[in-house]
Amino acid sequence: MKIRLENVLKERKTTVEEAFKLFDELEPATPDFMIGRWKGISINSGHRLDGKLEHSGWYGKVFFNLEEVHPLLYFTEDKTAIYSVEPTSLFGRTEHTGKEEATRVFEKTKEAKARLRNTEYRGRSCATMVYDELPILDVFVKIDDTKVLGVMDLKGDPEPFFFVLERDNQSTIHLDV
Repeated sequence: MKIRLENVLKERKTTVEEAFKLFDELEPATPDFMIGRWKGISINSGHRLDGKLEHSGWYGKVFFNLEEVHPLLYFTEDKTAIYSVEPTSLFGRTEHTGKEEATRVFEKTKEAKARLRNTEYRGRSCATMVYDELPILDVFVKIDDTKVLGVMDLKGDPEPFFFVLERDNQSTIHLDV
């Protein structure tokens, strides 16, 4: 598993089947483990969102506690600060645009737009980010003490979206939430 995982992290690309094999072999993350600030990258697996988040300035997520989660953090144009995006403004657009058309005109918010819970996913209890206003679950398993593999389960989407979050609590980039 270690070599397969290293290859996926290096290449940032795999199949859905291989991503789920890795997901199933890794230890589930707990909600307490997820508390903090995380920088994200997509794992390309043929999903319509592959690469679009990064192209539009995606930074990652921040989990302040179980009730206050900002699921979509974005860089400012000059990358000197990070702000929280209203999830409904992103997912309404991204669905219909290509990478080259991705826009940075998202509705900013200071409000937490998700919660953190344990849910059962693929037969195991895992830390899960539950969006407040969208039928989306982001489920997490531990790669190591600083990284998690996430899978976005969007109701009605036939394929999951995979991503990696790396703990970034020491960042000096201003968090404007």
